[in-house]
Amino acid sequence: MRMVEDRYSKDRARLELALRFLRHEARTQTIRLWTGLTDDRIRKLHRAYCSRIPLLVPRHRGKSPHQVSYFTRSPRLKEETAVLASLLTLVGVMQSGAVDSGPVGRPPADQEQTPYGVARGLLLCQAFEAYRALIPSAQISFEHAVFLTAALSRGDQLRLDTCAECGGLIVVDRFPLRDPRCRHCNNAGPWK
Repeated sequence: MRMVEDRYSKDRARLELALRFLRHEARTQTIRLWTGLTDDRIRKLHRAYCSRIPLLVPRHRGKSPHQVSYFTRSPRLKEETAVLASLLTLVGVMQSGAVDSGPVGRPPADQEQTPYGVARGLLLCQAFEAYRALIPSAQISFEHAVFLTAALSRGDQLRLDTCAECGGLIVVDRFPLRDPRCRHCNNAGPWK
């Protein structure tokens, strides 16, 4: 009997995570990747639960975001990306040792973790909800937060680093040309 209860609790957790992703306007392929549910099951969940919400939750179609240049496009996006990455690290979505001390190769294969799964998905939702509470007019969508999580986990194009001046957490290209500095230290100039 205990095995059956455990199986249903895992299914329930996957369904609850899928509903949470739907409320954050995640695409079907993203929900499938994190929960393991089929496309048909996800669409049925949306019809059954999200259509009752007074403000209809929109369904986005097409490919999920896939360009890391989005996160470094403007100073504001760089700052928002740093805030989101900090929250992802604080709640445990990102490994605590994910901050690089330099542009060295990728971690060994046995230390890499897949960024997907129900437990990490719940943590991702917590981090994103805290991010939206801190920055109500945020420009980074949930889909971009999912992509940022995957990109930072892979570490092939973006990585976490610390500001050369203040030591704050920032997101930088994998191989930056200069010492990484946050927006505030960059604005302080050489007369600091």
